[in-house]
Amino acid sequence: MDTITGCCLTLRPRSLCIADHHSPKLSTPKRTVSLLSLYKNQKSKTKLTLSSMAAPLQVSAFSTIGARNEELGAASSGLVGENDLLIVGPGVLGRLVAEKWSQEHPGCQVYGQTVTTDHHDELIKMGINPSLKGTKATQQYPYVIFCAPPSRTSDYPGDVREAALSWNGDGSFVFTSSSAPYDCFDNGQCNEDSPVVPIGRSPRTDVLLKAEKVVLESGGCAVRLAGLYISFSVLNYVDFINNRGAHAYWLEKGTVEVRPDHILNLIHYEDAASLAVAILKKKLRSRIFLGCDNHPLSRQEVMDLVAKSGKFSKKFVAFTGTSDPLGKRLNNSKTREEIGWEPEYPSFAHFLGVSK
Repeated sequence: MDTITGCCLTLRPRSLCIADHHSPKLSTPKRTVSLLSLYKNQKSKTKLTLSSMAAPLQVSAFSTIGARNEELGAASSGLVGENDLLIVGPGVLGRLVAEKWSQEHPGCQVYGQTVTTDHHDELIKMGINPSLKGTKATQQYPYVIFCAPPSRTSDYPGDVREAALSWNGDGSFVFTSSSAPYDCFDNGQCNEDSPVVPIGRSPRTDVLLKAEKVVLESGGCAVRLAGLYISFSVLNYVDFINNRGAHAYWLEKGTVEVRPDHILNLIHYEDAASLAVAILKKKLRSRIFLGCDNHPLSRQEVMDLVAKSGKFSKKFVAFTGTSDPLGKRLNNSKTREEIGWEPEYPSFAHFLGVSK
């Protein structure tokens, strides 16, 4: 998925943003806190900065302690329930998917496959049962979602194929892709059915299109996501999102040699997660969907909104480029109608609390 821009309403002095992990001893936190409710309680209070971040807050989600212990016991037995979900790449997006899925399917098991064991303790505290990529699979799952980025593997389509083999074919298999393959670089209009870049033109789009082909051939669905942004840092997300996101990068640089009129398309991480969950629940086969907020913005408009919000300590100076490619204007009305989905954050301006 693209990680074009984002901002971070933190629980401590630090802005951040955007974007896109054996079994240790199970431990149960003393306190259970909803990730989404924690964000909603904080988002109107906190000022955004780009200063250093303190140690991240430990947060547990999904359920009460007793229920979670019972569910983890079920997981260790090797039984797979009809609503159990495997998340390949439980990073920022994957963890939000896990929380939303568990809220809608009480008693289900959520499994998370990672590249390293670095974040397994965090996943366990969230109620996600971690496993390591490359460990021989002993079971298949009715619901599988692939959220891992292509940056950490030399064979992305192969990894997607391996994930497809973990799906038992009953519920849904969803791949979170990117809107990058749409073949439009003149700020023109694009929707779900717009042409894509031909294979062979760009290594970046090649790897995505080849991965999508694997998904569609297996009966799964792909959701092409626009630029993701997020609002705060919890659950030890520092490694995932520290110093990422176009607007955070532009604020840091001050002056950037790219053209200001390039059009960007955005979607909040929570909305991307809710869309992915909605697609999973539909149990559709071999379809491509599009995730965006239907409010395209130029680079300059993004930074104007950032300045207008007054929530960032640093000041952006200017874009100075004149000849780099333009972007595209995405519209996912077809996806919204078919899936029955609407974003909680209808625009970046709405998220920042300012009018465009």
